[in-house]
Amino acid sequence: MTVNETNGRSRQEELGQFLTATPTADFMASMFGPLPRVVRLLDAGAGAGALTAAFVRMVCEKGEGVNEIQSTLYEVDPKILDALQTTMRECQGRCRASGIAFTFTIHSTDFITEMSSKLAGDLFGSLPPAFDAAIANPPYRKISTDSAERRSLRSIGVETSNLYTGFIAIIQRLLVPGGQLVGITPRSFCNGPYFRPFREDFLSLLELRRLHVFESRLAAFREDSVLQENIIFHAVKGRNQPSELIISSSSGEAGGEVTESIFPFGEIVHAHDSEKFIHIPSCSSHGTAKETMDGLTTSLAELGLTVSTGRVVDFRLKDALRKEPERGTVPLLYPCHFNGGTVHWPKLEARKPNAIMDTAETRQWLVPSGMYLLTKRFTSKEERRRLVACMFDPDQVKTEWVGFENHLNYFHASGHGLERDLAAGLFAFLNSTVVDQYFRRFSGHTQVNATDLRTLSYPDRNTLNAMGGEMTALDLSQDEIDQLVTKHLHACR
Repeated sequence: MTVNETNGRSRQEELGQFLTATPTADFMASMFGPLPRVVRLLDAGAGAGALTAAFVRMVCEKGEGVNEIQSTLYEVDPKILDALQTTMRECQGRCRASGIAFTFTIHSTDFITEMSSKLAGDLFGSLPPAFDAAIANPPYRKISTDSAERRSLRSIGVETSNLYTGFIAIIQRLLVPGGQLVGITPRSFCNGPYFRPFREDFLSLLELRRLHVFESRLAAFREDSVLQENIIFHAVKGRNQPSELIISSSSGEAGGEVTESIFPFGEIVHAHDSEKFIHIPSCSSHGTAKETMDGLTTSLAELGLTVSTGRVVDFRLKDALRKEPERGTVPLLYPCHFNGGTVHWPKLEARKPNAIMDTAETRQWLVPSGMYLLTKRFTSKEERRRLVACMFDPDQVKTEWVGFENHLNYFHASGHGLERDLAAGLFAFLNSTVVDQYFRRFSGHTQVNATDLRTLSYPDRNTLNAMGGEMTALDLSQDEIDQLVTKHLHACR
């Protein structure tokens, strides 16, 4: 990679900009349904214009009655505007050859700030434009609570922590009834507590028609090292969700096979789910996992348990951290201390601290020693499991208090440890393939939130205790864990 390429990539990351490859853009354009004779098209975060170009190619090739395309594009990066102009001129030529009028307007202003002002009805602002179709690859970047973007979005009643959801929230407000949106975004909005307000907003304004997933996390943006899993969705402006919708998947490679299945909408968004999680089954085993999990009716609260995020935020307690245990410290556990099914502590070769001072200041962030079940909040793209659970056994790590770092979740009973058999049963259940497959239906990124774990249904206490009683060791193979869990889940039906 040249210096210019490196600088360009750094700038893209600063803007949250990941450009759409031509095969992906063409696939997105193919999702649109019938269009009006005059199409007012919005491409917000246009980049070099790949999405509008793909839309134009699709319309010209189909020849299904579109007479005119009026394209409105937003792009804030001045370094890419010349390329965008060139692409739009090419679109004009292609449309002219097909007997279609094509006009375009490029705005080099901030889409969120400008459109929020129009939608909020500022006294001296103009009315917001209306669009029949929108095609979007919005920027992916977190926005802080005191940022200009966050304030602009709040002015129109939108609460979200990422640019991409902010873009989508505005775009759906600009569509006319029946207007269509095809977008490619991270899958992270489908679950997690931070995105619940966005999901409620999204599902109240748009009718989902299709969801597409990629078999590889890298498929859509291979050159940009995007670690989040991405999805493509097709939705129509309206308030009545369909009875069923299409779920499709592909490798993401040019010319790769696309498989499609039709699912009842109620299997994608469960009617009584207050979190409005969007479940996306991408293979038959995910459907089997759902059937198994639907047979479980016990909540974590009914088990007398809860799950919390690790309380030690290391950068806030930096002065209290120690690389090695010493007098006055207690164990501090990170994901790097996971070793198979148990905790390996201390791990002196690790880059992370192994201990934290036990003082009046730090005690509030510690928990009393006991039998805890831990899960990683983040899994790397190389790990085959989304859910990774591990046992903290006080017989193996002798201490009165212990610190769980913020990248861990921990299951507990009112702030204390669990009964041994119950903890072992939960360990087997959460490490089973059926739970992993079910979890993947609604979690497309590498984060496992405590809220996600609270909303799962669990086997009853007797079943979990029976599972745990048969756990002769924690280093069982995946097949052995799956056989144990399957046997007990069948027995409790």
